[in-house]
Amino acid sequence: MSTNASLLKRYRSVMAPYLNPLYKTPISIDRGEGSYVWDIEGAKYLDFFGGVLTTMIGHNNPVVTEAIQSQANKVLHTSTLYLSEPMIALGEEIAKASGILNPRVFFTTSGSEANDTALMLATSFRKSNEILAIRNSYHGRTFATQAITSQSSWLSSRISGLSVNYVQGPYRLRSPFEKIPDDQLTEACIADLEQIIDTSTTGNIACLIFEPIQGVGGFTVPPDGFFGEMQKVISNHGALIISDEVQTGWGRTGDHFWGYEAHGVTPDMITFAKGVGNGITLAGIVARAEIMEDVSALNFSTFGGNPLSAAAGLATLQYVQQNNLQDNARRMGERLKDGLRKVADECPWIGDLRGRGLMVALEIVDQDSGKSEPSPLRAGELIEACKDLGLLVGKGGVYGNVIRITPMLNVTEEEIDQGVKAIVEAVTSLQ
Repeated sequence: MSTNASLLKRYRSVMAPYLNPLYKTPISIDRGEGSYVWDIEGAKYLDFFGGVLTTMIGHNNPVVTEAIQSQANKVLHTSTLYLSEPMIALGEEIAKASGILNPRVFFTTSGSEANDTALMLATSFRKSNEILAIRNSYHGRTFATQAITSQSSWLSSRISGLSVNYVQGPYRLRSPFEKIPDDQLTEACIADLEQIIDTSTTGNIACLIFEPIQGVGGFTVPPDGFFGEMQKVISNHGALIISDEVQTGWGRTGDHFWGYEAHGVTPDMITFAKGVGNGITLAGIVARAEIMEDVSALNFSTFGGNPLSAAAGLATLQYVQQNNLQDNARRMGERLKDGLRKVADECPWIGDLRGRGLMVALEIVDQDSGKSEPSPLRAGELIEACKDLGLLVGKGGVYGNVIRITPMLNVTEEEIDQGVKAIVEAVTSLQ
């Protein structure tokens, strides 16, 4: 019988050496039910990370499972060369929900591929290779998306045909704008954007790409209206706006269905992935028709819009909408932050508690540094302590010092309270 230890040995011998499990003593995930998972040795965990925000509405959700099984009994794969009702139906629903005028949808298999496609569309439409991205951003591991990722720990290569400039974004704790209020932060970042355009571009900019809440960057939340103000500047140059909703999409922020809606702007393109299939491989892009129409080369997507994935995506989207999970994300997110506020205020090495909806983060710092020097070592100790108490959370941030807490969108009050109790106990054990 396999064990966690025996699986780790096999993992190390066959998988790419740059892949690393999360924990010092890694665990397998053998099965799941709702907000809980069990490892191969039978240990039970409350899952507040969801396979990196990918299991959106609970493990083994019966609605999604039935949709997958029903489609599997028909056909597993066709490709975009054939008409597929699940793909078309899901595309119609996403287009309707996008807020984009005259939208068109293209499905891919990952967020990286979706963002790569968005870059291809923007550079083709604008006849420009000049890209604006946000500092501390993460957009994927493909060749093109690495070029627009602004985190050195996640960069494999800087070789690119794109000309990329990075604008100051919402991360505050170790930025020049750490101490200023929100309205002044937006003003300062707009001034930075204008200077970068004036000094580092030709003015012929293809696009600005942003995450409404930075995911891998540690759930940094900009002031409302932040990207709307940026759009006012770049619209003077004809540049497009791309909202990377890989982590924020489909109600997770609580206040809105899409993260961009907090900013008074409608993007030209939206990318989506991760939780939209509740664990099934599914991603894509929705964009204005005229942008999609600019591509004249032969094109198709082998696995994008796969019938099995599309069936899971349609079931997930309808479940989120019919059960008002966006509102649940808002209410449970508030309960989660309220539950953590006391320990965050009192613990000298928790530098920040932040987030929106069910994207909540604790930034871990050196307690003797005046709450600014990152402490990835202590963050690692905290996720280990949470795991030992039966709670799975994630880690991120530019310095690897941010605890990412992302329950399922249908998480209950009892589960939130259980998670809060475990986190508080884990923090106390490390004091």
